[in-house]
Amino acid sequence: MLTYTDLITFPTFEERVEFLRTDGKPSELTFDALRFLNQTFYNSRVWKRVRSSVIARDLGFDLAIPGREILGKVIVHHMNPLIPKDIYLQSERALDPEFLITVSHDTHQAIHFGYIKANIIDRFSGDTKLW
Repeated sequence: MLTYTDLITFPTFEERVEFLRTDGKPSELTFDALRFLNQTFYNSRVWKRVRSSVIARDLGFDLAIPGREILGKVIVHHMNPLIPKDIYLQSERALDPEFLITVSHDTHQAIHFGYIKANIIDRFSGDTKLW
């Protein structure tokens, strides 16, 4: 089980992302037809209270690294993938701040799918090529 206590021992952003990376591997059981469970959970009072406490603990920093402010939406990431049973029973894995961390959207994508690199084209004055 990945924990916040273990995560914060890694000093750099890159080390923390590597610690959390899933490489797009789904958990043993995805929600599929039970998707309503996680939607109900993420709108519940108990989740919103835990989410707020995690954001306060991490001061809204990406991966709880001071100085890495999250400028967009703050995501509270479950460090250990959840299964429907975790949500239905409101298990420790779902609600214990020890298993949660604040991340930005880009960091969340990196954790789950690896770094997505944009195809950036150098532009110059007088350039008329669209792509």
